[in-house]
Amino acid sequence: MRIFYITLLIILSFTNSIKANDKDQTINILQKGGNLIFIRHAYAPGGGDPENFNINNCDTQRNLNDDGRKQSVKIGNFFLSNEIPIDEVLSSNWCRCKDTAKLAFKDYKTVNFLNSFFSSKFAHNREPQMKDLKSYIKNWDGNKNLVLVTHYVVITETLGYAPSSGEIVVSDKKFNKVGSIKINY
Repeated sequence: MRIFYITLLIILSFTNSIKANDKDQTINILQKGGNLIFIRHAYAPGGGDPENFNINNCDTQRNLNDDGRKQSVKIGNFFLSNEIPIDEVLSSNWCRCKDTAKLAFKDYKTVNFLNSFFSSKFAHNREPQMKDLKSYIKNWDGNKNLVLVTHYVVITETLGYAPSSGEIVVSDKKFNKVGSIKINY
């Protein structure tokens, strides 16, 4: 039994060092620039949007709570403390994305191709949004990083990866995932 616990301890310490190395590698990639940085909006309790959802009225939407606002600030601090260069920050029109972008980066602009298409009300937008996103990226020629604050469905559709709230997912311009960093709230 003692050998089992020693073996388990060795395995756990090994996987923690792998995770630390992966994070360091991802930070190095980000510091070089030229990447796409997909960020799933910070923590907003619940799932989807209420029936009375109105894109022009944040009171009708699922929004960040205190944890989500703290997480957004931590995201911004992560970029500052690691001196990660940013060309531009784009956000979905949903309030939880705009609030994440504002709290983390201050300056951002909204674009429709980052909007959610999770609900049946917006599902018809999936294909044109993906086409517009790919077109935008094809024409983007920044040397720094492009930040895209968006939703689970957009990241999953684009990268084939299921992110957590507030997770930073890095890809190249061909949408190949090269790393991710979870920022807890």
